[in-house]
Amino acid sequence: FEKNHVLMYLTLHFFHIPQLMKVVNEMCPNITRIYNIGKSYNGLKLYAIEISDNPGEHEVGEPEFRYTAGSHGNEVLGRELLLLLMQFMCLEYLSGNQRIRHLVEETRIHLLPSVNPDGYEKAFEVGSELSGWSLGRWSSNGIDIHHNFPDLNSILWEAEAKKWIPRKMFNHHVPIPEWYLSKNVAVETRALITWIEKIPFVLGGNLQGGELVVTFPYDKTRSQGVTREPTPTPDDHIFRWLAFSYSLFLWNCFIPRHKLSLCSLLSSDLLLISSVSSCQRLR
Repeated sequence: FEKNHVLMYLTLHFFHIPQLMKVVNEMCPNITRIYNIGKSYNGLKLYAIEISDNPGEHEVGEPEFRYTAGSHGNEVLGRELLLLLMQFMCLEYLSGNQRIRHLVEETRIHLLPSVNPDGYEKAFEVGSELSGWSLGRWSSNGIDIHHNFPDLNSILWEAEAKKWIPRKMFNHHVPIPEWYLSKNVAVETRALITWIEKIPFVLGGNLQGGELVVTFPYDKTRSQGVTREPTPTPDDHIFRWLAFSYSLFLWNCFIPRHKLSLCSLLSSDLLLISSVSSCQRLR
């Protein structure tokens, strides 16, 4: 990897990730820090890079954000986007881009491009033409990391029914159940949960593909047997605004490149905004 050169295609071996991060860190040593949040089932380190004007330090009043990708090991687009993003932010910071400088100086951003490195390696070795849709999707011990997080919805709704809120669960902060440390939980999931509990993130996003669907909590319905019903969180208006803003940004990208009108783009269902339990098409 060369300094001052942004790679456009990054379908790389997993072991190239720390090498690329090191190049970014050497280019921007004052605003980046490389660390790992734990290991995969096969012992591969889950590398993250932090971008901030004071790397390694939480500053009061400065919001922390996390972006992850690759929970399904054979879905590479999100992974490549985060690898490109860390290079882009470093180069733009050095070139004096005021918007990037503002982000670096006023926020603390963490990028974790490969949540499931074991799955990625498995799919990478076979190749996209031969691997099929499922090879590498799950962790090495067969767990779908993307759907492996605890069901806090039911715990919260039960607490509401028992009127425990806000006395026992202030501000809807639901503790992780102790039984969630069992062997049914992927080591990668536990590493992510520990990371999330350690750093006071105000917002996080997980990239899979990113061009078709934007989903946000809650991902379970209150009613038994009902597959779709509105289940808004206390932050529903923020989630909807973020999802809508993201989708509008994509429209601006797609229209000039593919010469689609706004109406034809909408009617083609290229993009959905979805609270997983209540899918809504943008029309």
